[in-house]
Amino acid sequence: MIEITQHDEVALITLARPEKLNALTAQMRRDLAAAVREHGDGKSVKGIVVTGTGRALSAGEDLREAAGKSLLDEVELFHDMTRAVLETRVPVVAAVNGIAVGGAAEWTLCFDSRIGTPAAEYFFPENHIGLSISNASSYLLPRLTGARAMRLVLDSARLSAEEAIAAGLLDEIAEQEALVETAIARVRHWSRPGTATAVHLALLRPPLAEVERAFAVETEAAKQVEETGIAQAGMRRFVEARG
Repeated sequence: MIEITQHDEVALITLARPEKLNALTAQMRRDLAAAVREHGDGKSVKGIVVTGTGRALSAGEDLREAAGKSLLDEVELFHDMTRAVLETRVPVVAAVNGIAVGGAAEWTLCFDSRIGTPAAEYFFPENHIGLSISNASSYLLPRLTGARAMRLVLDSARLSAEEAIAAGLLDEIAEQEALVETAIARVRHWSRPGTATAVHLALLRPPLAEVERAFAVETEAAKQVEETGIAQAGMRRFVEARG
């Protein structure tokens, strides 16, 4: 359900489950973390681009699959996706081809750049489902959006591409047909011979120690919403509303 190809020494990881808006199963999350680690050491490629097929980058967690499962296990799979990106020695760029929801939207917050199309959207629905945020977004979202982060989460906000640019969630908008090539070009520009990109990634990325602290706090939050029952009830409502 993910595809990996190589373009101009850049690994392109494509979420390929368009009939489900690329909703992330547990196995897809494991595969994404593994793919990022496989290509992130700088030995085989100069960088990584992540995109989706169809109308979405990803609809986030596959709630049909997750309903009834341990929320803590589900959250840890998201955390490891973020951990994998921050451990790489190469640039990682999101090519946001459509809507990015929940955990998928949060995953992109740790990327080195996010490029969208006019159809790109960011949607953070967790609060009104009864779920808690993950992917260290309690730390990464304020880092990108400042004081807006609280309202984005509490409102379960849905932002257009232009609104995402204004909020700091997207860096650039490219036309759909040029999106992936624009993202690949960004990686190639950053990885030209003689650049000190690996050093600056280490200097400017969110410190992994801070991210790990956020993971721990978010795991505790997930435990709270699971123990109160609001998480499972919210997931059931979501699934039932969509037949």
